Amino acid sequence: MKGISEPIAGFFNRLGLMPNTMTLLGLAGNVVGAMLLAQGNMFWGGILILLMGPIDGLDGTMARLRGMAGNFGAFVDSVSDRYSELIIFGGLIFFYAQQGDMLSTVAVYAAAAGSVLVSYIRSRGQSLGWDTKVGILTRMERYLVLAPALILNIPMVGIWIIAILANLTALQRIIDVRRKARQ
Repeated sequence: MKGISEPIAGFFNRLGLMPNTMTLLGLAGNVVGAMLLAQGNMFWGGILILLMGPIDGLDGTMARLRGMAGNFGAFVDSVSDRYSELIIFGGLIFFYAQQGDMLSTVAVYAAAAGSVLVSYIRSRGQSLGWDTKVGILTRMERYLVLAPALILNIPMVGIWIIAILANLTALQRIIDVRRKARQ
């Protein structure tokens, strides 16, 4: 991955773009993607969300190449990642609620809750001295499930997978932190 991301990150650095600009571009693109999803345009919303993943992923590489990698940049990136996920799920919740499809609305909420909890549990565990990265559906896997499901116009397949497996991942991390706390 380094062999691909470093030359691209170097190109954007040479253009004068800052790492936080890439973070914000990724967030803005996901907002537009979520707006498309809210209108029921799963294909184009999915395409935009698929394109934003690599853009958002370049910020850390750009910062490292510039010698600017630091805790605050990592913090901004992590917060914008959570906002992106929640905005995308918000667009889907809006769409399914407008359709009167309460089961799908609840499933999207469960996917959003599980996604945020996976990250929160890791962060909270780290703050107490126990890092946990275990689990079957981390952020990258959630992204790789959702974007293709949207593009293929089978969003609820991706949503149900995320709703179940993200919450299972959250439970795996809780158990992992508990095990580490007992050691």
